[in-house]
Amino acid sequence: MTHDHDLELRPTAAQITAALNPPPGRNGGDLVVETLAGLGATTVFGLPGQHALGMFDALRRSDLRYIGLRVENNAGFAADAYGRITGEAAPLLLSTGPGALTSLAALQEARAASAPVLAISSQIPTAGLGGGRHGYLHELPDQSASFRGVVKSVHTVRAQSQIPSAIAEAWKSALTAPHGPVWVEIPQDVLLAETRLPVVTAVDATPEDLIPRPELTAVAADLLSKASRPVIIAGGGVVRADASKKLRQLAEKLQAPVVTTPGGKGAFPWTHPLSLQSWLEDRHTTDFLEDADVLLVVGSGLGELSSNYHTFRPRGRVIQIEADLGKLESNHPALGIHADAWHAVQALLETVTERTDPTVEERVRGVLEKVRERIAAQELTLEQGVLESVRRALPADSPSFWDMTILAYWAWSAFDAKGPNHLHSAQGAGGLGYGFPAALGAAAADPTRPVLAVSGDGGALYSVAELATARQYDLNVTWLIVDDGGYGILREYMTDAFGEATATELTRPDYVALAESFGVPGVRTSPEALESDLAKALAEPGPSVVVLPAVLRMFAATHLG
Repeated sequence: MTHDHDLELRPTAAQITAALNPPPGRNGGDLVVETLAGLGATTVFGLPGQHALGMFDALRRSDLRYIGLRVENNAGFAADAYGRITGEAAPLLLSTGPGALTSLAALQEARAASAPVLAISSQIPTAGLGGGRHGYLHELPDQSASFRGVVKSVHTVRAQSQIPSAIAEAWKSALTAPHGPVWVEIPQDVLLAETRLPVVTAVDATPEDLIPRPELTAVAADLLSKASRPVIIAGGGVVRADASKKLRQLAEKLQAPVVTTPGGKGAFPWTHPLSLQSWLEDRHTTDFLEDADVLLVVGSGLGELSSNYHTFRPRGRVIQIEADLGKLESNHPALGIHADAWHAVQALLETVTERTDPTVEERVRGVLEKVRERIAAQELTLEQGVLESVRRALPADSPSFWDMTILAYWAWSAFDAKGPNHLHSAQGAGGLGYGFPAALGAAAADPTRPVLAVSGDGGALYSVAELATARQYDLNVTWLIVDDGGYGILREYMTDAFGEATATELTRPDYVALAESFGVPGVRTSPEALESDLAKALAEPGPSVVVLPAVLRMFAATHLG
């Protein structure tokens, strides 16, 4: 039996010669870095460790760029951001046991935000595997079990010949919708042993397209075409799938207002006449969404933040397009369409009938005006002014990375991202310490534009070690630290719930002096000087720190009727 592609599988004479004469001095780690390079990787993140030294030694013989951070969790956040900015799987090289486990919170965020991260960890020698405790440093009874509930897929290697295929399979998994972090583990002896295998050159790991079923998009198109008050919620899946332009075309064709979730920031133009912006934590917006007779949800599971803390009760028909099967209809009954957002929106765009609605823009303006009036009544001019200063100082095409801090909570609702894939925060999993190391990963991905990181003083203490990384690699990141003397949002939550706060006040360093001790310029600013100081810092190449001493308040809870 013959196949049409037989000739494609036949190596050339040059390939045969190269395969039969591999260069000397290679080990299992070389197979790792050769596979990564063959897949198209150019940059890797991580930290070395005893069992992983074979991988790191191989980096010396490769063209891969290595960005070494000071804490594994921060390396994970940097890889997460690199994956979000480039759309590529970001390799994260880690050691065994404590080094691997320290990355778990970052991998949880990557999973929640559908960021493609390819984590490759070492393992104890193969002789020690199999269930007992052999006394190896860093040994865990079952290391991969610690990751199985966090990452998208787990891939184990026990022989050198398995390395290229395992990494390629993991790469494909990370980049197949929904994107996400994946885990590969390779024992120390497999990485260190000399290899006689040929250099890895041909690696195929093309992600699979997640195409919607046509009978479902036909029903969805019919519902939307006949709707009287269609509305669209755009989530992070729109950004990950690069479907923002398609979504805008669909919204305009349907004359459907669009609101974006925190993860979907920038998926729809902020000042568009159909834009409800991002005020999901607002009862006026919730009422408007509940009044829709057909609600199209694209790339969102309608989780806690996107449903106004689960107070949202849609009265109309819901259509949900979601690449993550577990999120499909997980919170609301819907016509569930399991698909990548780009393909599903394209199918609808080709099928829906154009609608006209002469009142829709007026209704959108009415909702936004009600939101503005509600915020204005709370006398939050300091907070609004600080956020506006940040927006004016930040170049329109620069990405920003926000830690879990009060100003970030404001940004989810009130900040114009100026485009898709520009505003990123840790709202997927909600861990502290994301902003600065993530910004470093973004700066490594694209050094042509400055990157902004925003943290509170509490979150900043998770990341201060990475000032050394910023300086070492001269990354273009400006770090804005809002110093309010503690965990500001938890202080508010506890005071509201119990009348006073406990365990929220912090002794912290002089962040300006600390930054300067790393060789990073620092400046202490004020709300009045913030815009000019921040703009100046962003305009200067290399890392910088801007510290704003200020106690900011959240806008009042808006999920109450």
